[in-house]
Formats: sequence, structure tokens, C-alpha cells
Amino acid sequence: MRRANISVVTQMSSTQLDEMVPYAQFARAAYYSPTLINGWKCGGACEAVPEFKVSLTGGNDGSIQYYYVGYWPTENTVVVAHEGTDPAKILADLTDANALTKRLDPTLFPGVDGDVEVHSGFADEHALTASIILKEVKSLISQYNAKSVTLVGHSLGAALSEIECVFMALNLPSSIAIKGVTFGTPRVGNRAWAALFDSKVPDFQRINNKKDIVPIVPGRELGFSHVHGEVHIVSNGDAVQCPGDDDATDLQCTIKSVPNIFVGNASDHSGPYQGIYM
Repeated sequence: MRRANISVVTQMSSTQLDEMVPYAQFARAAYYSPTLINGWKCGGACEAVPEFKVSLTGGNDGSIQYYYVGYWPTENTVVVAHEGTDPAKILADLTDANALTKRLDPTLFPGVDGDVEVHSGFADEHALTASIILKEVKSLISQYNAKSVTLVGHSLGAALSEIECVFMALNLPSSIAIKGVTFGTPRVGNRAWAALFDSKVPDFQRINNKKDIVPIVPGRELGFSHVHGEVHIVSNGDAVQCPGDDDATDLQCTIKSVPNIFVGNASDHSGPYQGIYM
């Protein structure tokens, strides 16, 4: 499902919509405890991709979100998924008072300019698991001769996966392709972050559902900007790919269809994403 360069709003085909499904299932599975994920026994989400091989799980659903790493033979890719959170909690965490940014840790993100900043809470959360996940990813690439790494997540997990896309791009050989597919992603960083991301991770989709309000916070007036790759689900079975980062002018794209939280609907945050609820 590699994203082409989108210069105008483009209707997605039924085939493209169906290609979202396994990534939504991976993101959905991240909400299950490591006890269930270790055996890949999380019900429908796990059954949808039965060939997936889990190799690492972690988190405590508190100070560290659940996460897992494994190998997906069908795509010859290593998958990393992060747990999300409920809309009320993430909206509280992204209010104006809490929307502080910070520079990326230069030991984790070597060579990144100092003007690149991301939400401090997201950066701190990512740093808790970055090194252990990278070590496992490298091990799986070596073990399976994998050619890519795929980052997935929903809500807070989507924000962590967005950061991790760049982290992997900077810390893995250039021969390893980086792919990201996220759902209900809030804004993660400033415009310099968006420019860095777009240059490092061309194969990326951030999927927004209908009137979900999480993707419009923190506000652009605070200096935040989305990265490229928007897919907006207009209604069930109907979605468009939107151009630009955070400046699409078409009414079918999120920035116009949900101009503020008062016209949004928090219940759309959980789905459905091509029939799948998180």
C-alpha cells in the first residue's frame, strides 16, 4: 500500500481500503496485554493475521504503553505496534497547558537539527522503550533477512509510531525500508518535524475517521503541524487521500471537515476503520 505522491485529493479504491485492514488489526492488537500477545491469542485481531510471529512484548498499560514486536512473513517485514488510549485521556494530555514541545534526544536521533521539536510527553514516552525495541528489530532483520520495518498504532500509539518511524530511519541501514500506518493520530511536532519526517519516511499513511477530533489537536496555533500521508475516511467504505501536510483545502479532508472540536465527534476516534474498531 505504498503511498504515491498525492498532489490533489484522490478517491481510494475498494482494494486500497481493504489493504488497510491488517494494519488496523495490528494496531487493535496492541491494546491487549502482553500475556495474550505472547501467544498471539488476542481474538479476532490476532486471527486476522495468523502467520505473524511475536518475538517481544512489553509495557504495563500505565507508565509504559503496551507494545509488541514481531515478524510478518507475508510482507517480509518487522512490525512494531504501540498501544493507544481513550479519547478523553489523550485530549486531556493535549490541552493547551500541556502542549509543550522539546528537542529530540540527539543520542536517539543523531544529526537532527535543533529546530525540530515534538510534543514532550510523546518524546518522553518513546524514549522509555526506544533502545530495547531497536535491538529487537535489528535481531529480527538479521534472523529473517527482512527488508522493511512497519510501524503501526492508534491514538497515543499512533503518535509513538510516528516518532518511531524517524527513529528507525535514522538508526537502521538505508537498505531497510520504513513504512508507517497510523490511525487517529494527534499532531506530534512542529513544522520542522513535519519537514524532517516527510524527507525520511515517504511510505506513510495516517488514517483519520470521519469527525474524530483527536487529529486536530494540539492546535496549529501552538506551532504543531501534521506530517504528510493523510487518509480521511469520509464514511464507511468511502475514503480519500489528501495532499500536503496539514493544509489540505478540500472539504473531504480533516482540517476542513473538522475545523474545531465543537463540530467533531470523539466517538469516531475508535473507528470503524474499514469495519474495525479499536
